[in-house]
Amino acid sequence: MSQVVLTLPKSKLTEVKNHYRNSLKSNPPAHAVFSAKTPNCTITGYSSGKVLFQGPNPQAEADKWGNSSSPSIKTKQSLARSNHRFHPEDSLFTSSHIGSDEAGTGDFFGPVTVAAAYIKEHQIGQLKAIGVKDSKHLTDKQITQIAKQIVEMNIPYTLMRLHNTKYNQWQEKGWSQGKMKTLLHHQAIEKLLKKIEPEHPVGILIDQFSQPDVYLKHLQSENKDLQDNVYFMTKAESYSIAVAVGSILARSSFVKAMNQMEKDTGLPIPKGASMKVDRAAAKIIEVYGEDKLRELAKIHFANKEKAKKLLK
Repeated sequence: MSQVVLTLPKSKLTEVKNHYRNSLKSNPPAHAVFSAKTPNCTITGYSSGKVLFQGPNPQAEADKWGNSSSPSIKTKQSLARSNHRFHPEDSLFTSSHIGSDEAGTGDFFGPVTVAAAYIKEHQIGQLKAIGVKDSKHLTDKQITQIAKQIVEMNIPYTLMRLHNTKYNQWQEKGWSQGKMKTLLHHQAIEKLLKKIEPEHPVGILIDQFSQPDVYLKHLQSENKDLQDNVYFMTKAESYSIAVAVGSILARSSFVKAMNQMEKDTGLPIPKGASMKVDRAAAKIIEVYGEDKLRELAKIHFANKEKAKKLLK
């Protein structure tokens, strides 16, 4: 199904809606201002100013209102194709597929979160229209708002949250962060595949954080097998709406966990691994002791020792 997304001034939405007043649908999608159906396509307008034209000939209607906006998710490969056998074909990005991504791996405080989402072909345009794109280009406030809309659309997804008590146990057992992420992605995908049965996605795309052969070795070390039709690529959230949705849901969960830690401790809990984080860690040790830091943080990061030096 072809689709075009325009970004129009919000003041123009009323004009577009009035133009299609005789074709308006009584049940527009969630968060839509209006939806109309013409022989060429379905037109859906959102309060953000984005208008989705989707159907057999969307360009015929879109041309009446302006030029197509630059897509927030790339539709063609502009990066060199990876040299491994698990790289997806471009057709995967416009098909019904699962995408999986993680958050919190570079942050001293907070859990590692992984989310996998199943996006059907006909949902891609609507997700673009509500603002889904690479979460690195969204603020935490925008991520929280968009995540709520994704959940309200009843998009099938699974979310894994690795709290730091378990993270530190695994790390001390010799597990690399890459192995932890591998097992989290694998479990999230397994649960999602069961959730959507008997449907079968065209493929499964994981935002690549290690070479696929390394991912496979981590699975084999825990007697687990790779699912069918799994692909890997770097910066996958820039090409796949499904991975972008996974990225937003994972980041939203991480942000919620960070906010909850601030409420529980009554202290600022900054993101990242900067000097500001060192000072926050020192304060936690001072007020609650090192055991509390083990609960809240990834203690193999250098921030722990830096924080202890600040207390001397």
